[in-house]
Amino acid sequence: MKFEKEEFLRETERILEAEYATDVTHAQKRELYNALSRAVMGMCYPDWRASRSDGRKRCGYFSAEFLMGRAIYNNLLNLGVLEDCREALASVGRDLGEFEEVEDAALGNGGLGRLAACYLEAAASCKIPLDGYGIRYRYGLFRQTFEGGYQHEEGDDWLKWGDPWSVCVERDSVIVSFADQKVRAVPYDMPIFGYRNGAVGTLRLWSSEAVQPFDFASFNEMRGEIKAAENFAATKICDVLYPNDNTMVGKILRLRQQYFLVSASLQDIVRKEKEEGRDLRTLYERRCFQLNDTHPVIAIPELLRLLRAEGLSFDEAFGVCTRVFNFTNHTIMAEALEKWDALALSDLLPEVYEQIVACQQRLEREDVDPQKLFIIRDNVVHMANLAIYVSSKVNGVAEIHTNILKTETFRDWYAQYPEKFVNITNGITPRRWLLLNNPALAALIDEKIGTSWHTDLKQLRKLEPYLSDMVAPFKAIKGENKKKLAAYIKEHEGVDIPPHFIFDVQVKRLHEYKRQLLNALSILYFYFGIKDGTIAEFPPTAFIFGAKAAPGYYMAKAVIKLINEIAALVNGDEEVAPYLRVVFVQNYNVSYAEKIVCAADVSEQISLAGMEASGTGNMKFMLNGTVTLGTMDGANVEICEEAGRENNYIFGATVEEVAAIRRFYCPSEMTEQDPRLKRALTALIDGTLSDETGSLKKLYESLTLGHMPDRYLVIYDFADYVRVKEEALRDFGTDEYYLKCLKNLAGAGKFSADRSVSEYAELVWKI
Repeated sequence: MKFEKEEFLRETERILEAEYATDVTHAQKRELYNALSRAVMGMCYPDWRASRSDGRKRCGYFSAEFLMGRAIYNNLLNLGVLEDCREALASVGRDLGEFEEVEDAALGNGGLGRLAACYLEAAASCKIPLDGYGIRYRYGLFRQTFEGGYQHEEGDDWLKWGDPWSVCVERDSVIVSFADQKVRAVPYDMPIFGYRNGAVGTLRLWSSEAVQPFDFASFNEMRGEIKAAENFAATKICDVLYPNDNTMVGKILRLRQQYFLVSASLQDIVRKEKEEGRDLRTLYERRCFQLNDTHPVIAIPELLRLLRAEGLSFDEAFGVCTRVFNFTNHTIMAEALEKWDALALSDLLPEVYEQIVACQQRLEREDVDPQKLFIIRDNVVHMANLAIYVSSKVNGVAEIHTNILKTETFRDWYAQYPEKFVNITNGITPRRWLLLNNPALAALIDEKIGTSWHTDLKQLRKLEPYLSDMVAPFKAIKGENKKKLAAYIKEHEGVDIPPHFIFDVQVKRLHEYKRQLLNALSILYFYFGIKDGTIAEFPPTAFIFGAKAAPGYYMAKAVIKLINEIAALVNGDEEVAPYLRVVFVQNYNVSYAEKIVCAADVSEQISLAGMEASGTGNMKFMLNGTVTLGTMDGANVEICEEAGRENNYIFGATVEEVAAIRRFYCPSEMTEQDPRLKRALTALIDGTLSDETGSLKKLYESLTLGHMPDRYLVIYDFADYVRVKEEALRDFGTDEYYLKCLKNLAGAGKFSADRSVSEYAELVWKI
């Protein structure tokens, strides 16, 4: 994009005058943000239009989540005008940094949604025609605060700053029909800018509206409340990401959301194909679709329905679907592989359910073992099985994860259709996760090897001859980043963290398998050891947590309470203050992550081996020069392959060992063998920590009582975890330690989203 400072300022001024009756000098932050963003959008429109109509085959990326984060800085960076805009605003007395207050577009829960965002950016940067399709939730996941140590959820009104980076495309609206209602789907298109290459992708987010928002006759007869109820039923489909599904009402709302997303998207695509006179039997020549986990798998029977409505036979429509759909699996956990009650699905979407039944009948005609391969069984629809059966390709997201899918989770499907299964290890965009969030380190790399790594991350290997020389400047950069993060945490959380402390970080979605509980128990272990003198000269360490727990996930919320109670205990004890600090940051999001990953000294990736499909947080820390303290799980395995296991801190049972351990495992016996572990555990129930609701007692019981105590082997892995953790903390500060950090940075090239989407394009999408 060609940038002319005077033209840019004139256009910003014009928008301010027309929409807000003000000027650059007097505009409020929100007004200036919207005007500046709109000015940039206008300058980019020709490139966006050209990219959308280039005639190439396109892939649609269907995802329930797109965790985009704050758009403005990343967009300006990729357009190559970040510093130009900064200087232009400074010339009229304004500061680009004012927009740090802009809300994140938190339309995602964690890695799944952030991965989708990274892939859209990477595809544009690689000039791969990829379009995202999702839902324009009126509120993000939720805004998290703590009250008495407990998570408190509030509405996340991400639109309060406006949405200048989206365009409402009213003409593409469609009607989505359920058995009991019709709603209007209105698309909002967001440009996704490639890195300095003129390519622009599109994220289309659908908003739900009432088909007839206002009925004058009903109002005139004083029956307006009936129409209001209908309007509410329509709009609530897009109110919030992942409504609580602990009730049937919540489950049905989730199903409505998923169908709304895919039906609107596919109707729009089919309509445009027809308008262009295309034969829908050859749709695969121009389109393909990637299903990001099981949430959008209902797209398969919906496209079958649409194609059959256009006159295709079932076999013809099925043949099209097998060539256009592909499925990414993100979990091995049975409870996370979506299943729907057949009666509920057929009541809400009868025509769609008919297509699922037809797929089941076709599968039965293939003479497969119905006890092993099925889509519907015992009146339950298994969405992952439907996705595998119909999709052209099925991929896991790390080598170890894909192998587990083949040998365990989908073993019978793999035996029947081995050609479908491929691995594509996840990746992250280096633009947001190094160039933008850590400019000093990026400049140091540029100084050593040039700038080609910005779009070819494998070039980081060229740093290897310079690593020893980089230790001192890298240490200084890390120190400055830690000072900035410490100041930010002090301002927002009220906790003092001395920047010379080791920053030991675990930030990610909160789930029992990710084992934030293991980390928390280790802090109690260290705390009591420092107090009684059994741990001497403990390296001063700040343990930093960030995570949101699903509102209905009781045990995850109990872990948050535990960590906050530990923080109160530790931070309030002057005797341990020189050695320990603990903070759980509130409302962890992309913008918080940008500050944390460049300041961390230790990256905690401690899920039980075999449970984490891949992870992408581990890659972000690695790219910013952080060692991994973790298990051989997910992408940690490949991180060790690329950077050297000796340059990370690995502990715990392996995937191969976990199943055998569970057959004989008795956590209470192991606890008795370690008095300090027992002391840490006992703190959950002996009054050391406040537990008004009994949630900490429930955590204790989950580890020690019941049919299958300690499901995620927290106690089993504890001793090895503490041993390796102490090793990492005691290594900190030496040149050898910083060399390990830099070797991780130099080995991070594989984990670029550019590599990932290029593999999708070649192996899966055939673009």
